[in-house]
Amino acid sequence: MDSQAEPAGHAENAAADGDRRSRPRVGHIQFLNCLPLYWGLARTGTLLDLELTKDTPEKLSEQLVRGDLDIGPITLVEYLRNADGLVAFPDLAVGCDGPVMSCVIVSQAPLDKLDGARVALGSTSRTSVRLAQLLLAEQYGVTPDYYTCPPDLGVMMQEAEAAVLIGDAALRASLHDAPRLGLRVYDLGQMWKDWTGLPFVFAVWAARKDYLEREPRVVRKVHEAFLASRDLSLDEVGKVAEQASRWEVFDAKLLERYFTTLDFRFGAEQLAGVREFARRTGPTTGFPADVRVELLGTGDGNERPWVVSS
Repeated sequence: MDSQAEPAGHAENAAADGDRRSRPRVGHIQFLNCLPLYWGLARTGTLLDLELTKDTPEKLSEQLVRGDLDIGPITLVEYLRNADGLVAFPDLAVGCDGPVMSCVIVSQAPLDKLDGARVALGSTSRTSVRLAQLLLAEQYGVTPDYYTCPPDLGVMMQEAEAAVLIGDAALRASLHDAPRLGLRVYDLGQMWKDWTGLPFVFAVWAARKDYLEREPRVVRKVHEAFLASRDLSLDEVGKVAEQASRWEVFDAKLLERYFTTLDFRFGAEQLAGVREFARRTGPTTGFPADVRVELLGTGDGNERPWVVSS
């Protein structure tokens, strides 16, 4: 037998492997606020169909814009800055319609006393930082001295009069540390709602337009998988909270309240909130005040997903 001959079937298998499509590269925010969007993926059997990358919102946003991800969460500011190359998923976001619990200002003084005071930004999330700056400037008429630092509330309060925190660090600070230290806690989601009457969206899910062009059915299937995961997670939110509480400092009851406080929708009211934020901040934040939001159409059957603008 020729020692150089390929094993039987090797060529056929290699050809078949070449024909197989790689799994979509999808981002996963490693904060508790996104757990209900991902928890159900394993239950619905779609988790193995995705190549998941877990990271912070800022890094995932950068990877999606750069093309290292095909689909993923992107913070609102980065989406609006890069809207020309992205299509947002309808009815899927992380936001609030009132309090959010995990995007806060913790302060030693009333907010209207912070003009010229040092305010620590314990997050590089441009969306939460820009929202805090907008609210302090336009609702309270103050211009603090901002600086960035790690999200350790005790250390921040040694150097600053107030701090902006998001995600799990904000939950820990507002629920545990701030009360212990006698600090005031201001919920940015509630402040926005009181000011504008609108919901606020912190992050959306989007696909790159070039990937949508190549893989329209895959994009539609991923969108459907996330909607199904979210709906299952919220139907079984007590179970999600109980499981998460095994590994977190928060108990199941608090986590259930948090998960049901968050707004995972992205519909007409949320779009109105996005447009209002863009109108107020766009020219100073790097996108047009009337930036166009393009949404993925759902289609049906084998129909190609379509795009609608808002």
